[in-house]
Amino acid sequence: MSPSTATHDSAADASATLLSRLFIELFQTEESAFQHPRIEAERLGDVSPAHAMAAVSAHAARSLEELRALARTEKLATSTLGARVGDFFSAVRDVIADRTLDREKTYRGTLLGMQHGLGVVTLLEATAMAHGRTAIAAWCWSWLAERRPLVEQVNAALAWFAANPDRALEGATARMPSAQH
Repeated sequence: MSPSTATHDSAADASATLLSRLFIELFQTEESAFQHPRIEAERLGDVSPAHAMAAVSAHAARSLEELRALARTEKLATSTLGARVGDFFSAVRDVIADRTLDREKTYRGTLLGMQHGLGVVTLLEATAMAHGRTAIAAWCWSWLAERRPLVEQVNAALAWFAANPDRALEGATARMPSAQH
């Protein structure tokens, strides 16, 4: 094997590993994007930030089904020990952090997770394109086209907390009346 062939094989292995890891991370991120925005929406009630969160959760539910199908087609894993660790941290968040933080902080924390997801999919799309995995790249492009505006709506809904500071400062798990929009 020539040095250039060894370098090419090493680069191909690294690319395959990166793609695989990003796909698993995306799956974990989408699980969180389904779960946490849904919880935030339920806690907030019938107000604009809840509607924005619910839209992301609904998109994540559809995306998870698509990801499972894409994983089968592309022969990629969707879960590892890391997913179980992610589940553990989500449970810790639900039990400890969300019970000690105020409403706007848990909302912003959920938004931060969504922004992380945008970064994962952007890198996954570029990696897939660079290595000829066009089905993955096309899925990423479509996902980004739909998710970016939804995350922008979640971000824009932060203004609701400024207009409702008493509600923003409530504990995250406190019940909210549904009359304030």
